[in-house]
Amino acid sequence: MKKELKKKYLLSALVCVAVVTGIIYYYFFEGFSTKDKTEYVCIDSNDNIDSVYSKLSPFASKHGMCAFRTLARHMQYADKIRTGRYAITPGDGAFSVFRHMRNGQQAPVSLTIPSVRTMDKLAGEISKRLLMDSTTLYRALTDEATCQKLGYDTATIACLFIPNTYDVYWNIPVDKFLEKMQKENNRFWNPTRSQKASQLGLTHNEVITLASIVDEETANNSEKPMIAGMYYNRLKLRNAEYPKGMPLQADPTIKFAWKRFELKRIYNNLLSIKSPYNTYKNPGLPPGPIRIPSIAGIDAVLNRIHHNYLYMCAKEDFSGTHNFAETYKEHMDNAAKYAKALNERGIK
Repeated sequence: MKKELKKKYLLSALVCVAVVTGIIYYYFFEGFSTKDKTEYVCIDSNDNIDSVYSKLSPFASKHGMCAFRTLARHMQYADKIRTGRYAITPGDGAFSVFRHMRNGQQAPVSLTIPSVRTMDKLAGEISKRLLMDSTTLYRALTDEATCQKLGYDTATIACLFIPNTYDVYWNIPVDKFLEKMQKENNRFWNPTRSQKASQLGLTHNEVITLASIVDEETANNSEKPMIAGMYYNRLKLRNAEYPKGMPLQADPTIKFAWKRFELKRIYNNLLSIKSPYNTYKNPGLPPGPIRIPSIAGIDAVLNRIHHNYLYMCAKEDFSGTHNFAETYKEHMDNAAKYAKALNERGIK
């Protein structure tokens, strides 16, 4: 009789343990999210425990939210909220979600550096993807001391950024972000690229500056090495007429000097601007890039096509490609064709 009673008690106890275990598993380890794809929650420095709950609620299951609140209450999470971007994948339980958020185990952001013209635009675009304040980043990029620490100045700081895609944490501070960009820049300039730049007689910054002009001239990657070759010929030309080198006479630098990127035509009255970016008046390269160039643009300079062309003009068929010429007379003939086509279309 006693044995049967013990068995009943033991069975009851096992059932109770199983039920409790099932409840615990259901609440703390069963899927927290109701979605069938990974969701992300971003916690910033202004969040408190209530706003964290509000950010989780749209995709949290009722039992998962209940378990998260329980864990938060017993683990004093309200006093230990950590900023970050956290991934909540299908199948993650409340315990896993809570542990990641409490320990600051973030999911990185795939950040693509955009090929933009100005540093305020860059700061604005990056701030859309990261917690980083655009004003804080812009101030760093226009601060001489910060730029010098990284090996640049305010004119060349754009050379720091290679427009690749990088994994960074959403709440990365400005200084750590710039340090990461410096490491990625060093990785980009591998021995092969560095050797090619050296053979051209150009520094890394000069290659990028020239590439920025090439990129502004065309979106046609197959033509970029040809354009790079033409500008390189001008840059290196030395004769009685151009003892300091032939001016690049690159229209995109005039747009940059005026900060009038919408211009379709460059008239003579625009060429008088006093600016180090006026490559009609100043020989050699401008002080720095006129945009963050594409990798295709950079490699086009490093792998320029060898030819004797000194001039180019957009083709009159508006194909986005160019007519090249060795002599000024040939160039003027090409320019007349293009001007006629512009006039016929009423483009000013």
